[in-house]
Amino acid sequence: MPRRVEDLNVGDRPSLDTLVRRYEAGGGFSAKELSRGVDIVTGMLRDRPMTRFLSFPADIVATGTRGVLAEMIRLGHVDAVITTCGTLDHDIARAFRPYYHGEWNLDDAALHRKGLYRLGNLVIPHGNYGPPVEKLLRRILHERWTSGTRRLATRDLVWAIGEALGPKRGAGSICRAAFERKVPVFIPGITDGAVGSQLWLFSQDHREFAIDLFADEQALADLVFPAKRSGALMIGGGISKHHTIWWNQFRDGLDAAVYITTAVEWDGSLSGARTREAISWGKLKPKAKHVTIDGDATVLLPLLLGAAYERLGSR
Repeated sequence: MPRRVEDLNVGDRPSLDTLVRRYEAGGGFSAKELSRGVDIVTGMLRDRPMTRFLSFPADIVATGTRGVLAEMIRLGHVDAVITTCGTLDHDIARAFRPYYHGEWNLDDAALHRKGLYRLGNLVIPHGNYGPPVEKLLRRILHERWTSGTRRLATRDLVWAIGEALGPKRGAGSICRAAFERKVPVFIPGITDGAVGSQLWLFSQDHREFAIDLFADEQALADLVFPAKRSGALMIGGGISKHHTIWWNQFRDGLDAAVYITTAVEWDGSLSGARTREAISWGKLKPKAKHVTIDGDATVLLPLLLGAAYERLGSR
């Protein structure tokens, strides 16, 4: 017989873990998938020999979710991060200057005249975004060049950013957390952002300088091939998600995967592709534990990780 749907109770002010457990019996739709996601992530975090990947796009780094991502790295729950160039842009910019709350329906032409960027329902003063990134990158690249560096893997660039931010300014930084824990962060699309533009501009006057993407790929190979088991928490789609599952196909697929997305499946996009589709490509093992959770990661990720940490006793 199928299980009965139970009514949810929140009047007793349950903890995150208790609430998520109740979703299993009383939740519907995405709530049930969230409950399953907590089970899988908790299992991944308990499996110490498992090599754990975290992938995400840049937009959520402009929100408070940046702190959740940095904390996950800082707590030692991640062995490798794969993300986009914009993650570095927002991480650096927010280490120096604030972003602000806005609204979805603001007048974008008026914002442009006032020198404000709109990112969803956030607003960013022009001077709070580009200038801090440009200044820090120029300093880092000049120092590295002077010391004899001619090639940088993106992993090493991220650690250099984290080191340059320092412990105080980098307190909430993803780059700083990665530097402190020596967690590699790979940016396969490194030229697509403000940091990438600064790398290109630097190369115009320093023709021997280059970003060594093959060094990144070798470092990924050194993580993937020896892995006893591998698991991934993937947020959003695009190059970050694909690079994660692409590399894991070389070891016959991930053993566990949790995917959070707002994209639809019916347009054939990678962002909308459910975890089950990856099985056909050998990017996820047929017997892997996996779930796709539909919804906004800025809502779901703190709930998912908060419940998992409670279950683990980490928080």
